[in-house]
Amino acid sequence: MPEMLLLRSASSILRTVFLNRLLPGGPRCIHKLSLNLRYQQGVRPNVRSSSLTDGPTLSKEPLSHALQLSEKVKDDQLTPPEEALWTTRADGRVRLRIDPSCPQTPYTVHRMFYEALDNYGDLSALGFKRQGMWEHISYSQYYLLARKAAKGFLKLGLERAHSVAILGCNSPEWFFSAVGTVFAGGIVTGIYTTSSPEACQYIAHDCRANIIVVDTQKQLEKILKIWKNLPHLKAVVTYREHPLKKMASVYTMEEFMELGNAVPEEALDTIIDAQQPNQCCVLVYTSGTTGNPKGVMLSQDNITWTARFGSQAGDIQPAEVQQEVVVSYLPLSHIAAQIYDLWTGIQWGAQVCFAEPDALKGSLVNTLREVEPTSHMGVPRVWEKIMERIQEVAAQSGFIRRKMLLWAMSVTLEQNLTCPSSDLKPFTTRLADYLVLAKVRQALGFAKCQKNFYGAAPMTAETQHFFLGLNIRLYAGYGLSETSGPHFMSSPNNYRLYSSGKVVPGCRVKLVNEDAEGTGEICLWGRTIFMGYLNMEDKTREAIDKDGWLHTGDVGRLDADGFLYITGRLKELIITAGGENVPPVPIEEAVKMELPIISNAMLIGDQRKFLSMLLTLKCTLDPDTSDPTDNLTEQAVEFCQRVGSKATTVSEVVGKKDEAVYQAIEEGIQRVNMHAAARPYHIQKWAILERTSPFRVESWVSV
Repeated sequence: MPEMLLLRSASSILRTVFLNRLLPGGPRCIHKLSLNLRYQQGVRPNVRSSSLTDGPTLSKEPLSHALQLSEKVKDDQLTPPEEALWTTRADGRVRLRIDPSCPQTPYTVHRMFYEALDNYGDLSALGFKRQGMWEHISYSQYYLLARKAAKGFLKLGLERAHSVAILGCNSPEWFFSAVGTVFAGGIVTGIYTTSSPEACQYIAHDCRANIIVVDTQKQLEKILKIWKNLPHLKAVVTYREHPLKKMASVYTMEEFMELGNAVPEEALDTIIDAQQPNQCCVLVYTSGTTGNPKGVMLSQDNITWTARFGSQAGDIQPAEVQQEVVVSYLPLSHIAAQIYDLWTGIQWGAQVCFAEPDALKGSLVNTLREVEPTSHMGVPRVWEKIMERIQEVAAQSGFIRRKMLLWAMSVTLEQNLTCPSSDLKPFTTRLADYLVLAKVRQALGFAKCQKNFYGAAPMTAETQHFFLGLNIRLYAGYGLSETSGPHFMSSPNNYRLYSSGKVVPGCRVKLVNEDAEGTGEICLWGRTIFMGYLNMEDKTREAIDKDGWLHTGDVGRLDADGFLYITGRLKELIITAGGENVPPVPIEEAVKMELPIISNAMLIGDQRKFLSMLLTLKCTLDPDTSDPTDNLTEQAVEFCQRVGSKATTVSEVVGKKDEAVYQAIEEGIQRVNMHAAARPYHIQKWAILERTSPFRVESWVSV
C-alpha cells in the first residue's frame, strides 16, 4: 500500500505547486479510495515553501481556531434540528420536504463526494488548458485538494456558518475552493465577476464572508477598495494572477494551500462528521429587480438531492455507463451552472472541462470542438449567438453551399415537427444529415453531444426551430435559484416542443388561481425548495406559504400529460384601462417570430386604453464590451433586402424611417393582430428604438 500519492507535474499556479509534489495528510486512513491512499501526518511537501519574512503574515493562533471549532461542532450535534420548513439564519436548520415517492435518505456533500471515490477515483474529474495543452485532475486528486483547501480556510479563521465568497472565472480553483468551503463547515457564495465594488460589498457583508477568493488583480482591487467596510473579512486568496505586491492577509493560492498543513486531519474530520443535510452550505444571490439582491440559502440536502434526481430526470448518465463530458463556461455564481457543472459532476463522475475566460466573446466554440461534450447547457442567449453566427457564415458562403444547408435544414425541421418521437427517418432526412448537418454539428463541437439543455429564460420558437433544423433538440428545464435549479426537466425520453418538461420525480407542483384556460401561478414543493432568504424574514414569508409551498410568481399551465408551459409572470400581467388581463409574453414572442429583424419586443398597456409595443432591431455586438453596435446582423440585412431596403445599419432604418422596413413591420404586426384572441389584445401603436433604451421614443407608428 503506498504511503502517499505522487501527483504528476503541471505547469502553473495550482499545477506547479500541487500536482508535482507529494500531498501530505493526517493519520486517518481513507480506506475507500481506489488507490488505497493513506494520509501520513508530518510529511513535508517536496517544494520550496515561503518564509514568514518573505510571505504574508500568518495567524498566531496555531491550531486554536480549528480545534475550538471542532469542539464546538461536537456540542452542536446535541442540538435537535428545527422543525420549521424555513429559516433566515445562516446557522439554522429546516425540516426537509420528503415525498413518499422519493424517500432517499438525506446525506451531506462530503458523503456524496466520498462515496463517489469508490467508482470514480481514477477517472478524470477536471480538465483545464495550460500553454495550449489539456491537463487533467482525477477525482482522487480533486478530493485531496478540496481537503487541503478546507484546512487552509480553517487556518485563516473560517467560522461555522460564515462564507467563503468566490469572485473569479470558472476553473479548478473555483471548484476545490467551493468544495473545501463546505468540508470546512462554511457556506459557498459566488459573486459575478462583472459586479461593481458596491455590489461585492453588499454580498460579502450580508453573507459574513471570512475569506474572499479572487482570480485577477482587477477583482482584488475591488475587494481592497471595500475591505474597510467588511468587518468579517479576514483574508483574500488569489489565483490566475499574483498580487502586484505583498500585502498583509492577501495570499496566493500556493501560499494558501500550504497554510492547512498546520491543521490536523482529525480537526477537519470532526467538522465534517458533525455536518447535517438540513444545514446551509450554498448561498446564491438573485439579482433584485427592486431593492438589494436576496441571498438564497441552499442546504446540503438541496444540493445532493438535486444533483442526483434533477440530473437523472435530464438523463445524465453515471460514469459506469458513460462518463459525461461537459464544458464549464457559464457563471458559477448562477445556480444553473453551479448545480450542472460542479455538484452533478461529483454525483455521477462527469469530466468537467473549463473554457477560457473569454468563452462568451467567441472562444467557446473552439473549446467545444476540442472537448466534444456529451451534454451541454446554455442560456437562450448563448444558443441565439450560435444561431446568428451560423447564419452569418451561411450568408457569406457560396450559392450552392447555402442552398444545400437550407435544403437540409428544411427537410429535417419538417421531419422533427411532424414526427418528433419517430426513430424511423425518411431517406431524404438521413441523406441531409449525412451530407450536411453532421458536418455542421462537428464544426460546432456537438458531434458527440446527445443532450443539449437550456434554461434560466424563455427561448423563442425561432431559435428552437433553427436547431431542430440542425437535428439538435434543445431540452428545457424550469426552476429558480429557490429550487436549487431544476424542478422540471426535459430529456430525450421526456420531451414536448415549447414545454419546460415534467416535474422531477419526488417533487410536486400545483397551479393556484387558475383561469378558465387552466393557467395559474406555479407553486412548487419538494427537496429542491430552498431554506429561506438570508436575513430577510418578510421576503421569505412572501415566497413560502405555511404548508411549505414556494410561490414562484410565474404563470403557466399543465397539459394532460403533465408537461409545463410557462406563459409569463404575475407581475408582468398587463391590466388595461378596460379591465382586460393581457399576458404580454405570448404577444411579444409572436411578433419576434413573425418579424426576424426584431431582437426585442416589449408590450406596454397597463392602465392604458390600448396596447403599444417598443421594438429593437437585431444588431451586432461589440466583441470587447458586448454592447450593441449600429450594424445590423446578417439576418436583419437579409430581411431588409427581401422587403426592398438597402439599409445595413440601425440608424439608416430608424433615423431615416426606412419606408420599406417600416411597412414590412406594420404588416407583420397586423398579422399578429389577426390571430389575437380579441380586440383588446391588438397592438395599436409601435415604435422602434435606435438604442436599447426605453427612455426616449422618437415617434409612434399607428397600426
